[in-house]
Amino acid sequence: MSDDVEIPEPDVSEEHPISEYWVWEGPHRQPSPRALYEHLNKEWAIPAIPNEVHPAATHSATRRRHAGEMFVGKTLVVPTGNLKVRANDTDFRFRPGTDFFYLTGCEEPDAVLVISPGVDGPRSTLYVPPRRDASTYAFYSDARYGELWVGVRRGVDEAAVYYAVDTAPLEDLEKDLVALGGTDVVTLRGVDPEVDTFNEPNKFDDELATALSEMRLVKDDFEIAQLQEAVDFTVKGFEDVVRALPEAVGRGERVVEGVFNLRARVEGNDVGYGTIAASGPHATTLHWMVNDGAVRKGELLLLDAGVEGHNLYTADVTRTMPINGTFSPAQRRVYELVFAAQTAGIEAVRPGAPFVAPYEAAMKVLAEGLYEMGILRETPEVSLRRDRQLHRRYTLHRTSHMLGLDVHDCDHARNEFYLEGELQVGYVLTVEPGLYFQANDLTVPEAYRGIGVRIEDDILVTETGARNLSAALPRDPDDVEAWMARLWRESPPRLGL
Repeated sequence: MSDDVEIPEPDVSEEHPISEYWVWEGPHRQPSPRALYEHLNKEWAIPAIPNEVHPAATHSATRRRHAGEMFVGKTLVVPTGNLKVRANDTDFRFRPGTDFFYLTGCEEPDAVLVISPGVDGPRSTLYVPPRRDASTYAFYSDARYGELWVGVRRGVDEAAVYYAVDTAPLEDLEKDLVALGGTDVVTLRGVDPEVDTFNEPNKFDDELATALSEMRLVKDDFEIAQLQEAVDFTVKGFEDVVRALPEAVGRGERVVEGVFNLRARVEGNDVGYGTIAASGPHATTLHWMVNDGAVRKGELLLLDAGVEGHNLYTADVTRTMPINGTFSPAQRRVYELVFAAQTAGIEAVRPGAPFVAPYEAAMKVLAEGLYEMGILRETPEVSLRRDRQLHRRYTLHRTSHMLGLDVHDCDHARNEFYLEGELQVGYVLTVEPGLYFQANDLTVPEAYRGIGVRIEDDILVTETGARNLSAALPRDPDDVEAWMARLWRESPPRLGL
């Protein structure tokens, strides 16, 4: 920065009377001298950013072109979203908008992708904020974005190289969009409130959200590899948890959560969703994420967890395991029924099959098993009728959902391509039946009350059927017991708790 840049006048008021200071930085902070600001913006070498290309750049370009071709003559605006305040002057860790990231690979906050008609097909421009490096006063004065505070971020020039896309300064976005007029500008709304104000709502806005979700239904080779990597790291996380179970006994579910989440941060970006570490009766609560309960020998641990990889694809896997390494007779009976149901569900996955086929196959097995156990008093044929469904008291949820950049992926896709559609090659979905016998459910024999079991795997639809991406984790109850015993025979890492 040159020495002749004008420094703004200090805030001089009754509240901030010390005129020799340049700025009062906020409550409970000492003001900084004018001389310090001048000193902090001189004689810095601007850090260079490696001249490399994002591993998904080619795939992202193909996706952008396809998106533009679906809206001929329209300009598409896809923002990533903004930093979210956690408390006062601290933010949550930023995660880019899913559709934006799918089309760009960019993880910078506040950025916006614009896909507009071009002579040779759709033309993409990525609008990104400028760098707040030592050539700017924001380098120190802006604790939210300044590089002295948050590290180096890619600006306009660096983003163009890394994401292999044309770029422009974010400050030009509004005038560029306003110049286009409103009728031909289609915006992915509800992501960036400021961007939503640049153009009037368009009748195609909702169609854009739907189209992008449906684009993401079929995974390409890059995505499948990313999902497999996330699953592989998740398997490691489950092994870590088993090794740590002896220390979790007496300390609680947060040990389980913490051990798995450590693996997620070491190997990937984060967990793909809040880890469910449900011990004992907590396993009957589907979305138990408080994880503040005890871990006791003789009970089961239901662990539903997934690593989100560095390219933001997430695994979603559940295993239910005996905390002492051996299923009791009652636990085993419930587990074997869920295992049989899941096996039937996985076998129903094939291209052209209805999306609901795994669910229907699993529910048939569960209804038959519940009837044989004397819990379900209606015959399976009657219970499975659409006007009855009484077995669902004990199983509660659907068996499958799509998986990808989001744990519940492609949520804006139309039903005819999802719930009411057919499975296609490249779909990745979960198969996760469960039984949940509440501790206070008087329709269940006392021996089974408080037992919750879910088994979940991530399944890729292939040309010949299906591939279980998480097959490395044992499912058969005998294999689960042997797996736990083997891990305990090894030298488990101490947690230092």
